[in-house]
Amino acid sequence: MSIADRWLLPDGIEELLPTQAGRAERLRRQLVDLYATWGYQLVMPPLVEFTESLLINGHHDLDLQTCRLTDQLSGRLMGIRADITPQTARIDAHCLKHEGVTRLCYAGSVLHARPKTALASRSPIQMGCELYGATGTEADSEVVSLMLATVQAVGMADITLDLGHVRICRELALFAGLNAEQQEVLFDILQRKATADLQHFVQTYVMDARAAALLLALPALSGGVEVLVKARAAFAAAPAAVHAAIIELEQLAACLVQRSPDVNVYIDLAELRGYHYHTGAVFSVYVSGAGEAIANGGRYDDFGAAFGRARPASGFSFDLKHLLDLSDDDPVEKMSIWVVLDGSAAQWRAIQALRTEGEVVIAAGAAEKQPADCLRELVRCDDQYTVRVLSAG
Repeated sequence: MSIADRWLLPDGIEELLPTQAGRAERLRRQLVDLYATWGYQLVMPPLVEFTESLLINGHHDLDLQTCRLTDQLSGRLMGIRADITPQTARIDAHCLKHEGVTRLCYAGSVLHARPKTALASRSPIQMGCELYGATGTEADSEVVSLMLATVQAVGMADITLDLGHVRICRELALFAGLNAEQQEVLFDILQRKATADLQHFVQTYVMDARAAALLLALPALSGGVEVLVKARAAFAAAPAAVHAAIIELEQLAACLVQRSPDVNVYIDLAELRGYHYHTGAVFSVYVSGAGEAIANGGRYDDFGAAFGRARPASGFSFDLKHLLDLSDDDPVEKMSIWVVLDGSAAQWRAIQALRTEGEVVIAAGAAEKQPADCLRELVRCDDQYTVRVLSAG
């Protein structure tokens, strides 16, 4: 590599320069403080772990996204985390071992082996919240409400909440007698919203007429909360687990409409994001100006079984850098104070007193040049140090 190329970063990897980094840190603090008011405790998992801890439950997508390296001490394979959720599941199951409900939040960099979309970052700053040990609508409502509060805290409006339930498709696939490979094909078709492909698939692999009709009904069941009424009728012949999932969605939607009447609730029963990861309700937040969801979440019960302690779990996460790009944070920068050090204890005490008050003080050496935009100076006047404002001209 030539010297001219040493500044290049890998594709999809970016850094935050001072202004951006300052905005990101303010937003991170704001959100961590918000989560604390809801009872969510901050954890800081390591950047790397043994792959056995990171790649659990046969999550194929996570396996593909994880970069690997060999631990020089043990010779074992380690992974650079691509998702912090498995780490919090390990912490809940193995480290904390609380009998009751545990609320955890986190913020940290992750690395993706490949971008999730054409324009996505491979090095997001993942933030999120996880609720362990709680089941039912109350738990999912808390997680979704906190996800909405996250978006609202940064000043976003025109919010749409997308709700789905992976168990509906999973139960219908089992009812149709599809094997694992056929379920993967069905999953891909529904994700692409390919109606013609779905019809061909059903004609080819589904022999039971009732099961075929149920699968073909899925793509049309999207829209406002009234879609759930249509789903009850469309899935009258479906297994009991499908009806239970619809009831869960009805209860969840009703609670969220009551709590956040300004949020648009959209139901999509063919939404299968996180199909291999989640076990129940799934949810995403969209805002105007963003072409993709800015936060995602869902229920993923028994994730901690890999660590010897199966627990109900629900949570959400997002890329802090993506949220930052969409936020209206435009703070007024504090005008700094310039001072050339003279070596006296009195001057240093004056500098520290100003910093304690929240002022930005640049203590410079004699050879350092004062920036043109630094229009305040700490100067000695008689036996006192005072701040003097300079003329902009």
